[in-house]
Amino acid sequence: TQSTWAHSEEKITNWCSKTRFNNKQSKEKLVKSDIGVNMKFLKGLLKIIRVLIPSLVSREMFFMLVVGATLGTRTYCDIWMIRNMTSIEEAIIGQNFNKFFYHLIQILINMLPIAVTNNILKYSLDKLKLSFRCRLTHYLYDLYMNDYNYYKMLNLDSRLSNADQLLTQDVDLFCNNLTNLYSNLSKPIVDICLYALKLTTSVGSTPPMIMLLYLIACGLLLTFLRRPAARMTAQEQQLEGHYRYTNSRLITNAEEISFYRGGDREHSNIGSAFGSLIDHIHDFIAFRFRMGVLDDVITKYTATVVGFWLVSRPFMDARHKVYGRAGHSRRLEAYYNTGRMMVNMAQAMGRLARAGRELAQLAGFTARIESILTVLEDVNVGRYHHDTVNDKLDSRIKTAISGDSRINKSGCLVELDNIIKFDNVPIVTPNGDVLIDSFSMEVVSGTNVLVCGPNGCGKSSMFRVLGGLWPLAGGTLTKPSATQLFYVPQRPYMTLGTLRDQIIYPDSVGDMEDKCVNDEDLLNLLDKVHLSYILDREGGWNVISDWMDVLSGGEKQR
Repeated sequence: TQSTWAHSEEKITNWCSKTRFNNKQSKEKLVKSDIGVNMKFLKGLLKIIRVLIPSLVSREMFFMLVVGATLGTRTYCDIWMIRNMTSIEEAIIGQNFNKFFYHLIQILINMLPIAVTNNILKYSLDKLKLSFRCRLTHYLYDLYMNDYNYYKMLNLDSRLSNADQLLTQDVDLFCNNLTNLYSNLSKPIVDICLYALKLTTSVGSTPPMIMLLYLIACGLLLTFLRRPAARMTAQEQQLEGHYRYTNSRLITNAEEISFYRGGDREHSNIGSAFGSLIDHIHDFIAFRFRMGVLDDVITKYTATVVGFWLVSRPFMDARHKVYGRAGHSRRLEAYYNTGRMMVNMAQAMGRLARAGRELAQLAGFTARIESILTVLEDVNVGRYHHDTVNDKLDSRIKTAISGDSRINKSGCLVELDNIIKFDNVPIVTPNGDVLIDSFSMEVVSGTNVLVCGPNGCGKSSMFRVLGGLWPLAGGTLTKPSATQLFYVPQRPYMTLGTLRDQIIYPDSVGDMEDKCVNDEDLLNLLDKVHLSYILDREGGWNVISDWMDVLSGGEKQR
């Protein structure tokens, strides 16, 4: 058994270690980028916050105010509990049953409001996270699904990969980190302000001021030391996305891979992606370990020592005007009140200093979200950036497909019914390869045309330009409006839903009814392509299946 386990462990290690350099370029790209808690991060965060909180009367602002008010109420509850617990302990030591019973009843009376306050805070934080995620997701998808941007971002722009990772997991993690940071910053700040106010009246302003100076020094030091955390967080999400992508490719192309007997090669590719991810996580864990030790020493234990030293000064001073001549019970009661508030204040300062760790993580997620937001906004107005544009291109064509270009900026698009006409239109790929220098063709309505040519000569590319998927790099294109043209792609696509949905796509059932089309009309369409038997075979119009697997290749084409 030990031999088998050792062999398996060695096999797994070798599997993870193979060809890990596939991700080296993307990894170096993140390393060189300026990701951290800096002005670029603040500008990116502010840009995203404008999306999350569109106005002062929005739902998100309401929940933020509720969280802030609840945090202040909770701090007052903590101060009340400190005083009440001190009075109970004093009553126990002084054997004062009436005082003990009175304060015990006070806790029983107020425990329900305190419990409600705590859970209102949790409820409001959860609702705030959800509101942030809904707002950001809707905004991104409105851009992503507008005017073929989902195609253009992947094929005409080279700045991003794995958009699904950014739109789903990264958005969720960003909203969670932002909400937690808001709570973890607000609560310590409220605690520090209230405890400092209370302590100033009892021990003077010097101890709170020293603690604040200590907090500022610790925050600056730890923020400087945590700089790599933002970059490593963003890099981890990128590697997670690549690992997820390699697995999704295996699922999508399982049949083709099986026919090619490519299982071992795909196994190696997945192992490479997983190995790079694990290597990075190991480095990140080691970094967090080192920073965790420093966090505990600086913000936890040292802060507690400083707090005890500050709170002890008035009580250890025999010449103090208030506590120097006070009796033992009076000093004890004052020490419990003051000491606990000072310790709580020190703990709040420690939490505030440690919040820099969450701030560094948020900087990594902010860089990811800000990147897709920028790309989507650029693509939405027709601006693209492609790293592999051919330098030998004519400047007119090069401007149309790269840099800050816009679709149809160099070419002229004319919408006219009953004609498709290319007049000196260059057919250029997103990479900058010129397939046809100047293409001219005219097709009037009612004419059948067969486009022939060898592979890679530009047949499909011509239709991509015609359909608006690729930029019009020059010349004049005359065509009917988008509602008057219908394109059949080379690869069949089956949508999610029923058998009826496959036939009426992209219309919905409501659109079908608005057009006065019924199921009999759909059956007539199936008869025309000799597919009426599918209705009986699959069990009716309302059957939901994975149609990409259920239907054969020929059935999907028809």
